[in-house]
Amino acid sequence: MPKSIIIIGAGMGGMAAGIYGQMNGFETRIFEMHNRPGGQCASWQRKGYTFDACIHHLMGCSPEMRINQIWSELGVMPRELAYTKECVSVVSSDRKVFFDYYDTDRLAEHLQELAPQDKQVILDYIEGIKLFAKYDIMGELMVGGIPGILKQLPAIPKITKWFKPTMADFAKRFSDPFLQKAFPLLEYSMPFLPFAIHLSKHACGLKRDIAWPIGASSGFSDSMAKRYEDLGGEMHCRRKVSKIIVKDGKAIGVKFGDGSEEYADIVISNADGRNTLLDMLEGRYMNARLKEYCSEPEDESNWAVHVFLGVNHDLSQEPSSIIMLLDHPVTIAGHKTDSLDMQLYGFDKTMAPEGKGVIKVELVSKYSYWKELSTDRIAYEEEKQKVAEQVIELIEKYFHGIRSQIEAIDVPTILTWERFMGGTHGFCNGPNKKPDFIGNLIKNNDMIIPGLENFYFVGIWATSMGALFANALSGKKAIQRVCRKEGVKFTTI
Repeated sequence: MPKSIIIIGAGMGGMAAGIYGQMNGFETRIFEMHNRPGGQCASWQRKGYTFDACIHHLMGCSPEMRINQIWSELGVMPRELAYTKECVSVVSSDRKVFFDYYDTDRLAEHLQELAPQDKQVILDYIEGIKLFAKYDIMGELMVGGIPGILKQLPAIPKITKWFKPTMADFAKRFSDPFLQKAFPLLEYSMPFLPFAIHLSKHACGLKRDIAWPIGASSGFSDSMAKRYEDLGGEMHCRRKVSKIIVKDGKAIGVKFGDGSEEYADIVISNADGRNTLLDMLEGRYMNARLKEYCSEPEDESNWAVHVFLGVNHDLSQEPSSIIMLLDHPVTIAGHKTDSLDMQLYGFDKTMAPEGKGVIKVELVSKYSYWKELSTDRIAYEEEKQKVAEQVIELIEKYFHGIRSQIEAIDVPTILTWERFMGGTHGFCNGPNKKPDFIGNLIKNNDMIIPGLENFYFVGIWATSMGALFANALSGKKAIQRVCRKEGVKFTTI
């Protein structure tokens, strides 16, 4: 008789665990608190516009790359895709624009027009992109396992120098003031990230491995849900798990808010780790490592607010992503910023009525800021409205007259995601830890809880990475562990 698995949460990790579980002969059931699957991979409609808070650069779109293997197994590839010309663009307050084109010839020409005096730095940048494009480093490391790591050994001496400088470090090499400001922000406005991450992603874009899925995030996650159900898996939405049932040190089932219970041989959680450990397991398995993971992060700053605008404005000729440098720092939602990050969805005609478009502005703020505001519903809503007004006033400098063209506004905050996903600290819900890339690749120790058998974590709690493919891969790795324990040969057929 096949072993049964209960999966808490229908995010990328949960649905992947369900799909691979069904492939390998297990009987799986997914219980999702929301009315639809997808977790943070979500989009929604407002007045005919589609607002998407998740996907920026979807990796794994090229059949030639290893990450595509995961998406193919999970039923989301092949699909209709939209490709953008650039990774990101940066515009100065005097409307000078840097387009970080994927095409290296076009990029080199454009950069030398902007800063001819920085020719050598530009050539080094182009050389770095081309070097990373020779390899499938991320795919082989993530999907290839030990053989994949060994396969990349010849590349290590060549690429090592690019891991030392951060985005901010490389920017200092430019003499051009505009590029000095622009380059630290190219990787999600995170100047502290290793420059190698940007080169690797840029190389993926050059090889057409990065694209946008037509149908947005919900269409993407719906494809996974269909794959799961086609394999015979059971998807139960609007079923919120309140407790994990444990007997003799083994997870044996779950209890729901209405008091009902379901039992299985194995339990996998794609839910928020703090909620899983402190509430569902009542804090009974908290060693020093897990206590640290569940503690409050020292810096709460995160992508905590989105401002979505549905506009009667054709965005099809605009860049897909713009970082707008401001004249002077502005405080929005309690956070001082000197730039504004925007996604412009003119590349996907399904996101808005014909001739119209969607603008998304992402803002950094603190969880505690919004948590305190939420005690007064009126104050909370007023602050969201204030944030929208500030954003509209700022983007008027780029889109003159845009205020009069706005037809829909939505402002989800970090607390919106907390309600939506049932976790803590909003969108990412990650553990308070430094990412351990190699540890996650080889050991996957964060998938298990010491002292509790037949239980596994998947999703961001297991990976500490926000990337969709990494969270989906965690579901595969969990079922591989289950197969090894049960003496079952793992298959993807």
